[in-house]
Amino acid sequence: MTMATKLPVPDNMAQQHSDQLLTLIKQKIAIEGGEISFAQYMHLCLYTPGLGYYSAGSHKLGTGGDFTTAPEISSLFSQTLAHHINDVFSQLTEPNIIEFGAGSGKMAVDILLELEHLNRLPANYFIIEASADLRGRQQQQIEAKLPHLSHVVQWLDQLPNNFIGVVLANEVCDAMPVHRLHFSSGHIYEQVITLNSAGDLQWCDNEFLPEELLIRANEIQHFIGQQDYVTEVNLQAEAWLSSVADSLDQGAVFIIDYGYPNISYYHPERTTGTLMCYYQQQGHDNPFIFPGLQDITAHIDFTALAETAQSNHLDVAGFQTQADFLIAGGITELVSTHADDELKRLQQATEIKRLTLPSEMGENFKVLTLTRQLEHLLPRIQLRDQRHRL
Repeated sequence: MTMATKLPVPDNMAQQHSDQLLTLIKQKIAIEGGEISFAQYMHLCLYTPGLGYYSAGSHKLGTGGDFTTAPEISSLFSQTLAHHINDVFSQLTEPNIIEFGAGSGKMAVDILLELEHLNRLPANYFIIEASADLRGRQQQQIEAKLPHLSHVVQWLDQLPNNFIGVVLANEVCDAMPVHRLHFSSGHIYEQVITLNSAGDLQWCDNEFLPEELLIRANEIQHFIGQQDYVTEVNLQAEAWLSSVADSLDQGAVFIIDYGYPNISYYHPERTTGTLMCYYQQQGHDNPFIFPGLQDITAHIDFTALAETAQSNHLDVAGFQTQADFLIAGGITELVSTHADDELKRLQQATEIKRLTLPSEMGENFKVLTLTRQLEHLLPRIQLRDQRHRL
């Protein structure tokens, strides 16, 4: 793990930006009586207007950014995803797409171009984006790369009612604020954020848990026993999925993210949780460094999402590794279809390795497929389906 002393030092402007957000966080702690939940802290760090990591204007995605995502690595990812979308669209009349957190807009461009190639364009491609900065970049990308289809793309602030189509969430849930739990000496605590005597941020154990969090904590105890253990609970992702279910009349939801089923998520050896921070492409585990300048993330408990789906009357149709999902979608066939020269094919072969090898993204990332009111099974998601692990 990268220690704070080895991280790059922000320039003066970036440091002032971070200090401004830190002042706001300390004010929030004071207003709340001396402590805030980690979920509140994470939300402030990532989404405070003009100051949060996703709300400010720093470069985050792709080359030179803090992290890269599968759509940024290769257009083949989104083209393959379009084939899965096409399987859903074949069962719908006038289908649509909603993409949450569309990043640079590249995935939307590549999906629409592939669906156009398949003669299966949606009536609308909706994007729900919390970051005004990223929304502006998405608009520029689509106007530049997709001028003839730009009229199909619309930005929404909330989910529409009676939606028919496909909902896409690629690396969305991992950026949602999480609660932190600490199991110690037979007691259960919520790890909250407070200030020490020097006025610095620090962890603090609070034994008074909200009822919903206490219920989850008792469930987690079953997996970890009585050992000292720290972990995360993503209640916001479950609430988000419930709202998606309320919106969806017919279609499918593809949730693509890094994470585990609960038996692996709460493994007895994963005693420090999955919380990770990224600053200038370096990973570490201290969320108190450079607030507003670094990404904060946690792995996804896919069992919790599957159970939320079932309780909201969605069908849990498939659970695959990203590698199996992409292979089933025909990613290897796309190389020969789209590559015109040997150099391009070699480049795409390298991209496919990054997307599918177990040592890269192939197994760490999973795809949870949820459906509603589809007459036929989606054939591609049957390949090495792992729903039994949920």
